Amino acid sequence: MRRFWMMLVLALCAAGANSQTVDNAEARKPANEAELRYWLDNMAVHHRYSVDEMCQVTGLPVDEITAALKRMGLEGKTATRREKDVPVAVLPYPGGRHPRIGFLDGAVNPQRETKVSVFTPWDPPEKPGYVVADIPEAVFSKLGLTYLAHTHVPTLWDQKKITLPKLEWKRLENGDLEIERPLPNGIVFGAKVHPDKQAVRMELWLKNGTDQKLTGLRVQNCVMLKGAPGFTHQDNTTKKFQAPYAIARHKDLDRWIITGWEPIQRAWGNAPCPCLHADPQFPDCDPGQTVRCRGWLSFYEGGDIDGELKRIDATGWRK
Repeated sequence: MRRFWMMLVLALCAAGANSQTVDNAEARKPANEAELRYWLDNMAVHHRYSVDEMCQVTGLPVDEITAALKRMGLEGKTATRREKDVPVAVLPYPGGRHPRIGFLDGAVNPQRETKVSVFTPWDPPEKPGYVVADIPEAVFSKLGLTYLAHTHVPTLWDQKKITLPKLEWKRLENGDLEIERPLPNGIVFGAKVHPDKQAVRMELWLKNGTDQKLTGLRVQNCVMLKGAPGFTHQDNTTKKFQAPYAIARHKDLDRWIITGWEPIQRAWGNAPCPCLHADPQFPDCDPGQTVRCRGWLSFYEGGDIDGELKRIDATGWRK
């Protein structure tokens, strides 16, 4: 009899676990059926998330996720292979799955609204490879740490007990992604991501809505490599830092991930993450003025990386 009651309690606990939402500070429940379909397609088909990961992202219980996948025809579905004449595949990063391998204490509760996934052209859709570009990861000014896309060092707003609202990327019909973040002191910054056939072109802008000139506007933009097979080794021995570019090479093959920003202030890599940084700096910004930085992210297969960088320069992306 005692064994019977123990088994009953365990069964009830399992049933309860199947119907409870996941406690996750960054969980975001889709507002409607169309948004649920979008995010399930994003996660299940393109990022190949597990059901548990989808629960982490949406805050929905397992039974609702599995029922929705079946209802929407997404159960077991695989993305189509990208053709050469279509733009690089870019999607908002859904969160739930941490984009780093290491140095996790330096990025607690990463926010998804600054992050996009850029999918590698050489990995098959059933086992996709992708990098996560965090734009921006951080914004500094003479005022201090003005924005941070995760929890680590306290920002101006953490010190004032102000919680910034959660945002989402605006998804445009042409495949571009845009976002705008107003800050409590009148500063507004935003990002735009434009995928084309050869690369992803990016832009950051900042408008000074304060009554004083802003200086020291340093930015950290991070490209995290955890999701890219062959690029997950936690060292910088196969990386190349040649401002304005930060470049990672596959551990065995002549495959390269290239990112760059202008005006550049530092190109480097954080080996434990592992990641690439091509960190720009906005020009000094007077009240009412808007300043901009421009970025690039692309993939290359071949043995002439220096020639590839010259080709990229010739595109005029910095202007």
